[in-house]
Amino acid sequence: MYERILVPTDGSDHALRAAEHGRYLADAFDATVHVLAVIDLQQAAGPFSAGGVDKAFIDRLEAEADATVEAVVDTQDGSASVQTAVRKGEPAEEILDYADDHDVDLLAMGTHGRSGLRRLVAGSVTERVVRLAEAPVLTVRSLDRSRVADGYDDVLVPTDGSEPAAAAVDHGLEIAAHTGARVHAVYVAAAADRAERAAAAAGNEPDTTPDSRGAAAARALAEQARTRGVDALTTVLEGAPAAALLDYADEHDIDLVVMGTRGRAGLSRLVLGSTTGRVLRGAEMPVVSVNARQE
Repeated sequence: MYERILVPTDGSDHALRAAEHGRYLADAFDATVHVLAVIDLQQAAGPFSAGGVDKAFIDRLEAEADATVEAVVDTQDGSASVQTAVRKGEPAEEILDYADDHDVDLLAMGTHGRSGLRRLVAGSVTERVVRLAEAPVLTVRSLDRSRVADGYDDVLVPTDGSEPAAAAVDHGLEIAAHTGARVHAVYVAAAADRAERAAAAAGNEPDTTPDSRGAAAARALAEQARTRGVDALTTVLEGAPAAALLDYADEHDIDLVVMGTRGRAGLSRLVLGSTTGRVLRGAEMPVVSVNARQE
């Protein structure tokens, strides 16, 4: 499933943590790691550079970018094939173009999470890539809770039976199968769904409510996992979806969350606070966002 994994880096601790997860998954899938640094000349030069920048300034930026890339290469421990590149331009655009040019199957990127909420809403590099990338994007914060350590033991795959949720299922199951992890198939029943289900039961109508479909989807997901030889359990929660998922992930020591998002079509939802957007901002463990538009 993953043959080429792209690790964009800006030299931050978050990017280095993402590189650790990129290496771990590259080892699990026998994939090639691509390490990319992007030089944003416009931002580096500042607002007073209408006349351009000199060669010495550019040479210094290129040297810094090379060192940033090498710092990530050093984290790979020679366990995976590694390719490196340095590009100039707007970071998100260059990352997306590189991913398209090299048929990247997964991107692993650092994010500031809660502390970066303002950046996320304003359009940070990671947020733009999550929305626009055709390949799944793993986002991770540099926290004790997000270390790779001994690998993935528990992978959370939320589902509600929707198209975006279904897009993430194969990715969650394949990652679990390649890492020996257990899958947690979780559906969160919202209050409105429970009320609709109760009304259907009172009228002796067939239970086709979102609540029923979501629980059935979680059971089906767990069964899919078992047919692939992956241990799985099913859980139905109640409450606000993002908060319930984050609480569940903390309580069950989840190592990775795999979720679907609508990508370009979901721009307003992600910025305004979709379930996936809230989990991305709040999770202390890595989150893989799978674009339903492509899947």
